[in-house]
Amino acid sequence: MTRVTVTFTVSEFCLHTGISEEELNEIVGLGVVEPRPDAPRWQFDDRAAAIVQRALRLRQQLALDWPGIAVALTLLEDNAQLRQENRLLRQRLSHFISHP
Repeated sequence: MTRVTVTFTVSEFCLHTGISEEELNEIVGLGVVEPRPDAPRWQFDDRAAAIVQRALRLRQQLALDWPGIAVALTLLEDNAQLRQENRLLRQRLSHFISHP
């Protein structure tokens, strides 16, 4: 199965996500999203757009500034990774217990 990735220029990305170019520069500087490394000019993929939309929801719900949003997103990502690792460990343990 082929995965299709949508890419946006800076102006398209800002229009699609509703952030300004200044905000985009700030969140790129904070590491919230990164431009595609294979493009000569800044371009962003649909995953970056989803991250920014999540960041905007957090910003509205928690009334945080962009540095606070960057920390919150990092913590949420770490939490999701730990949950996934725990799920895999439980599956392995369950398999080990049922098949001694």
